[in-house]
Amino acid sequence: MKLAKSKLTKALGMGGLMAIAVLVSPWAIADDAGWYAGANVGRSGTHIDDARITSGLLGGGLTVTSISDRDRDTGYKLFGGYQFNKYLGVEGGYFDLGTFGFTANTSSAGELGSVNTGSLTGDIRLKGVNLDLVGTLPITEKFSVFGRAGVAYARANDTFRSTGAVAVLNPNPSKRDTNYKFGAGVQYAFTDNLAMRAEVERYRINDAVGNKGDIDLVSLGLIYRFGAKSPTPAPVAYVAPPVVVAQAPAPVYVAPPPPPPPPVLPRKVSFSADSLFDFDKASVKPGGQQDLDKFAAELKGTQFDVINVTGHTDRIGSHAYNQKLSERRAEAVKGYLMTSTGIAGDKIVAKGVDGAEPVTKPGDCKGTKATKALIACLQPDRRVEVEVVGTR
Repeated sequence: MKLAKSKLTKALGMGGLMAIAVLVSPWAIADDAGWYAGANVGRSGTHIDDARITSGLLGGGLTVTSISDRDRDTGYKLFGGYQFNKYLGVEGGYFDLGTFGFTANTSSAGELGSVNTGSLTGDIRLKGVNLDLVGTLPITEKFSVFGRAGVAYARANDTFRSTGAVAVLNPNPSKRDTNYKFGAGVQYAFTDNLAMRAEVERYRINDAVGNKGDIDLVSLGLIYRFGAKSPTPAPVAYVAPPVVVAQAPAPVYVAPPPPPPPPVLPRKVSFSADSLFDFDKASVKPGGQQDLDKFAAELKGTQFDVINVTGHTDRIGSHAYNQKLSERRAEAVKGYLMTSTGIAGDKIVAKGVDGAEPVTKPGDCKGTKATKALIACLQPDRRVEVEVVGTR
C-alpha cells in the first residue's frame, strides 16, 4: 500500500519553524513553567497510490477493472508535556491515526478464452508514540500560535485479503519504524489552567511492504495545565473593638464640648519592586515582608478611609505582560497587608498601570534590549506605591 506526500509539507514546516524561531528572543523570561496534559481528536487522511497498486497487479498478469480507496478516518492523540517558559516546551504522547485501505477488482485471461476475476483488499492500521519540541508565540494574553517538530515511533499493521485469481503471500505484515513529524496550530486559553487547541500535523510513515508516505491529522482538543497561579489571599475578617458604654456624668457635672474631629491623615509611600519581589515575579519575598511590616506598624491607631496600592513596572517587555505583572504585584501587596495587619479588604484598592508613569526621565536610560545595564537603570520605575487616607 502506498501513502504519498501532499502539498501541505512546505507550509506546515515553515509554520512550525517560524514559531520555534521565537526561542532565540531575549524576552523569553516568564513564570509560566509547569506540567500539562491533554487530548485531541479529529480527521486523519492520506493519499492512496492507485497507480502503484495497478502496476503491481499488472506485473502479476492481472488487469485492474476498478479500485476504491478508504483514505479518511478518525484519529486521536493523548499527550503530556512540560512548559519551560511562555515560548518553549517539550511534549510526548500516544497517537492512533486510524485505518486506511483499498479494494482492487481484477481480471485475467483463462484457458480457452475464459476470464478469471478476483479482488485484492488491503488495509493499514497506524499508531505509536511521539516526542516533540513545541515553540509558542503569544499574540494576546489568551491567544497564541505554535509550531512543533519531533519524531514518531509508529507501528504499521497491514492486512491483505484476496479472492479469485489474486494470490497473497503474506496476509499480515507489520513494521515498526521511527520517522519525523511536524505541525502547527492555534491555542486559546479560557483560564490559566484550561485552553483549547486546533492544529494540523503531518506524520511520516513507513508501511510493512516497503512504501513511505505521509498521513495528516487535523484535530481539535483541550489542554490542562497543572499548578494554578496563586490566587489573591482571602480577606481576613475585620473584628470591631468592643463598645464601651460610658457612665452618665453626675448631675452637677457639665461635660465639655466635644473635641474637633481629627485631621485627615494623607500619606504616600513608594516601595522599590526590587526590594519586594524577585525580578519578573509577584510573590513578596522575606525582605519585602519586613518593609511592609514596618510600614503597617507605623499606621497603628489609624481609622482608614481608603488605601490605594498601585503597581508599576519598567518599559521592558510587552504592554499586555507588564500590565498583568503590575496588577499581580499590587494584589500581592494588598493580600499581605490584609493578612498581616487585619485591614479589611474593602478598604484597599489595588491596581496596575504598566510602565505608564515612569520615575526616570526620557533619555535617562538608553536602549531597548534587556541588558543588565538597562535593567539597573530602570530600577526606580519598578515600584509599588501605597497611599493611605484616614484619621488618627
